[in-house]
Amino acid sequence: MQGIVIRTLITMLGLFVASSLVPGVAITGFGNFLLAALLLGLVNALIRPIAFVLTLPITIVTLGLFLLVLNAAMFGLVAALIEGFRVSGFWAALFGALIVGITGTIASWYVGPNGRYEILVPRRR
Repeated sequence: MQGIVIRTLITMLGLFVASSLVPGVAITGFGNFLLAALLLGLVNALIRPIAFVLTLPITIVTLGLFLLVLNAAMFGLVAALIEGFRVSGFWAALFGALIVGITGTIASWYVGPNGRYEILVPRRR
């Protein structure tokens, strides 16, 4: 349970950074940030795998670059479902999804599988 809360907060941070940096992305209100983070996690867990399988031939032909379009589509879908979350177009959705993904990746380096703060330090023998 703690891991879900931590990852939701990380996604909220990514959404905040995206709404601050990308001109076409706007989210108003703390509740909309929370709802967008939860819904983005749900969409990425349920809808994205189905869309990935359906678009696998295009993804293979484009050597994986179509996954960026798929991430932008999931970001835009969440924006379409929430009234206080606005994305102005494809490029805004693409850059917003990239920022949320990069923020989540960097934060996941420090969060373990149980949701605890961890730093792994390699030791020489």
